[in-house]
Amino acid sequence: MLESHFGPTVELVLHDLELEYEHTIIDIRNGHITGRKIGDSGDILGLPVVRGLERNGNQLNYLNHTEDGKCLKSSTIFLRNENNNPRYCIAINEDITEQINFEKYLHSKNLTTTEQNFVLVKDVQKLLQSLIDEARKAIGTEFSKMDRSEKMRFVEYLDRRGAFLITKSGPHVCKLLKISKFTLYKYLEESRTKKD
Repeated sequence: MLESHFGPTVELVLHDLELEYEHTIIDIRNGHITGRKIGDSGDILGLPVVRGLERNGNQLNYLNHTEDGKCLKSSTIFLRNENNNPRYCIAINEDITEQINFEKYLHSKNLTTTEQNFVLVKDVQKLLQSLIDEARKAIGTEFSKMDRSEKMRFVEYLDRRGAFLITKSGPHVCKLLKISKFTLYKYLEESRTKKD
């Protein structure tokens, strides 16, 4: 019904959040907009909700863009089970590229600007890399120069954003920071204990 109502410029996505995060999409309409398909991963918004760090997570009418440069107006809601845990996620992504292009023209005439938030990716490893880049910028130090406290803050940042829900994220982070799996778990434990 929604696909028929909104037409080919609106992507509709249904995620099953009890599946591995790499494969949460169980239904998608007009997937050509983001290039995603059934079996692909959730996006950056879902990670903190699934991790339990974000109690609501619903966002309406926010702007983002695809890897190939399409501008999207999106809304995301999380449906919870009887235990109040996130069970499903419904996302709507409307391709407003033409409207944005016209808006950019008007902004250039009016000397104003627009901002875009994050990139929707179909490859969960790109999602992980986006989180890693975000965390490294937040810490402000190159991996090779991070001391113990900076590495801990880096791990804590990734954990808060839900990065460790992504399969094989732990070994990847260990390699970047040149730490053992034991050290990573120790950092995570210290970080989570500090918050409790």
